[in-house]
Amino acid sequence: MAHYEHVFLARQDLSQAQVDALAENATKIVEDQGGKVARTETWGLKQLAYKIEKNRKAHFVMLAMDAPGATVAELERQASINEDIIRYLTIRVDEHEDGPSVMMRKSDRAGRGRRDREEGME
Repeated sequence: MAHYEHVFLARQDLSQAQVDALAENATKIVEDQGGKVARTETWGLKQLAYKIEKNRKAHFVMLAMDAPGATVAELERQASINEDIIRYLTIRVDEHEDGPSVMMRKSDRAGRGRRDREEGME
């Protein structure tokens, strides 16, 4: 089976419980079709670069999965039907990353200020 990363953006007015339910639903679709979800990450509510369907923010969720192509097609079909999902993207990757994704590591660095970075350069 091929490795994929599926990222979807959910409407800003959804609660975190509803976003988690969307992720569980996507996981169920993958597993029912014979695939396996290796990791699910919720990146949180983030500002969008431009409005999408009158939304300025969106909840970002990423699924790392091993699945056949037909499973990905079904997952994308379900995402396009769902009114709560405003965008989605699925890409094929050579292998899954170990540990957290870049978006999750980015939040770890957010606490460092400019002064902290300058002191580290001396």
